[in-house]
This record gives sequence, C-alpha cells and structure tokens, in this order.
Amino acid sequence: MTDLPLIVFGVVLTLMLALAGFGWWLVRLVNGPRAKLDRRLAQVAGGRSQAAAARAPRTSRRNLQARLDAESRTRRRAWAWTLREQMNRAGLRIELRTYLALNAGLAILGAGFCWIGHFPAIAMPLVAASVGIGLPKMVVSFLANRRTNRFTAQFAEALDVIVRGLRTGLPLGDCITAIGNDMPAPLGPEFRLITENQRLGLSPREALDRAVEHMPTADFKYFAIVLAIQQQTGGNLAETLAKLAEVLRARKRMRDKIKAFSSEAKASAFIIGSLPIVVALLMLIVGRDYVMLLFTTELGNMLVAIGLVMMVSGALVMRKMINFDM
Repeated sequence: MTDLPLIVFGVVLTLMLALAGFGWWLVRLVNGPRAKLDRRLAQVAGGRSQAAAARAPRTSRRNLQARLDAESRTRRRAWAWTLREQMNRAGLRIELRTYLALNAGLAILGAGFCWIGHFPAIAMPLVAASVGIGLPKMVVSFLANRRTNRFTAQFAEALDVIVRGLRTGLPLGDCITAIGNDMPAPLGPEFRLITENQRLGLSPREALDRAVEHMPTADFKYFAIVLAIQQQTGGNLAETLAKLAEVLRARKRMRDKIKAFSSEAKASAFIIGSLPIVVALLMLIVGRDYVMLLFTTELGNMLVAIGLVMMVSGALVMRKMINFDM
C-alpha cells in the first residue's frame, strides 16, 4: 500500500485532465466558428422577426407565454426529435416508445447475463448500459449512414434523369414521379414521398422541404435550394441542375480521395483502440484469477476506472483526428 499516494495522484491528475478537456470542448462549443455562425443567423432571423412584429399587431401576453412554453417543450424534446430523424434516415418505421422499450429489454438481458455468469458487481451496470444504450444507437447510426451513402451515390444519376426529362419537355413533377417509380431504394421512396405529399395538398416547395427533413443530406439540400431559387427568379432549370450534378460528382470524387487518404489512419486507430480489449479478453482466458483482481479489489476497480477514462479520451481524440468535414 506504499504506492497508494501515487495512485491517488494519478487519479486526481486524470480527472483534472478530463475536466480540462471538457472545459476546452465547452469553450469551442460556445465561441467556435459554428457557434458564431449560429448566433449570426439567429440575429438575422431575429431582426426579421422583429420587423415583422413591428408591422403586425401587438401580441397579447397570454399568446407570448404560450409560445415560450411551446418552445421550451420543443427544446426538452430535442433528443427525441434527433433520434426520430436518425431513425428516418435509417429507414426504420418503428415508434419511439418501441425503440426505448427495446433498449430497456436489452439492458435487462445484459444485466441478467452478468448475474447468471457471476460477473463482478461493477460489470453489471457497464454491460447493461453498453448493450441497452450503446448497441441500439450503434446499429441505428450504422443503418442511417449506410442508407445516406446509398442515397448520395444515386442522387447525381437522379439529377441526370430530371435534366433529360426537362430537356425533352416534361414538367418537373412528372420527372420526380418517374424517379420515385423507377429508381431503387432509398432514393426512389424519398422522391415518391414528394409526389404523395403534393397529392395530399402540399405545395411543391413544402413537399420538398418535408422530404429534406426526412433525408437531410447536403446534396438534397442543394437540390431544394436550386429549385427554390429557380421558382423565384426563373431561368433554365435543366442547365442549372446539370451543373449541380457536376458539382455533386466532384464532391463525391473528393470524398473518395479523402477516404482513401485517411484509410490508413482509420485502420491504425481501430487497431490501437481494440488492442486493450483484445489483450484483456486473452488474459481473462489464460489467467482468469489474475485478471479478476481488477474487479474484486478496491485498487483494481480504481485502475479499471482510470483505464476506461483514458481509453475513452484516446478514442475521442483519434475520432477527431480521422474525421473530415465535407
């Protein structure tokens, strides 16, 4: 126990480094370029809303309070809306309560597995959280990213279909209907949703905005912006969409090039991140009694906690290093 002060110093130093990293992240979140852009957009939108309010009759105090209450409720449900958008992008047509019930069921199964296997008490909440929260989230993210990538890969071809249809004299609505009927999933069903919304009485712009909310990719947003500008200013829509298709193909080539250049770094990060877990499993198979000291003693639990904090910090740093915004 002579090394206990050194261990305590290491724990305190690790916690201080973690708090410093969290503080740096908060500073970047509040004063970063994205936050400045959001504040600038909010100022512009606020200025417009104030000008409209000056022209409109004065809102009563009761209506203002109701609007503030509705906004606060929307903010409290932000996580639910984010999860719903991710599930829409993944193509999952299940209710949110069903997803949460599935999370709870998996967490109970993970905890029951630990109880049946006589795992240490500290392992039960970790396994329950990983299986009940982390695993479904990982699956939904994987499905959403895969479906989004397929949609992006097919989108330039869909623009070519629209361009050829417009040049032959077909209206834009018929071109969108043809894409919805002929193109494979996931692009076909998303364009079919635009046609169905128009049949329900929505305007073309409203139907397109709803489709963009359902599949919020950058390419789809560019397409919506081009159509909105063309409706206001006019012009040759076929030529504009043809140039947009060229830009999207250039973006795809750039993404593929970045993916090729960063593949080595991603492989290294995966190997480094999985190496401690693999070594721990091998040691558990070879010398179970030797490894179980980490879970059955107070000092071992402290070392496991320090290792988990360091692994999570390293994984976040490596993720930041290998991710590129496009």
